[in-house]
Amino acid sequence: MDCLFCSIIEGTIPSDVVYENDHVLAFRDVDPQSPLHILFVPKVHVRRFSELSDPTVQTALFQAIAEYAQAEGLEEDGYRIVINTGQLAQQSVDHLHLHLLSGRQLQWPPG
Repeated sequence: MDCLFCSIIEGTIPSDVVYENDHVLAFRDVDPQSPLHILFVPKVHVRRFSELSDPTVQTALFQAIAEYAQAEGLEEDGYRIVINTGQLAQQSVDHLHLHLLSGRQLQWPPG
């Protein structure tokens, strides 16, 4: 399998890792859409959100974001969590990833 995020998880492609636990790796997006743009990925290959059936990994993803946001002091000003699923939603890598965006006023609707 040729998956960009699996290669990052394996360490064969370098990344700026900001968080890691047994189930999740988080790193800075190389094309940030806000001053703070972090990608949270499960360490197991899952293409899309609907294919994530392991409740341990589901919980670990959201817990990782909560822990990171708390540690970075993001609660006060706020942040957004985005999951793009499929072509129409602009999913660019076929490995489930959650975007954490913060550091500027985000618009609604998102686009």
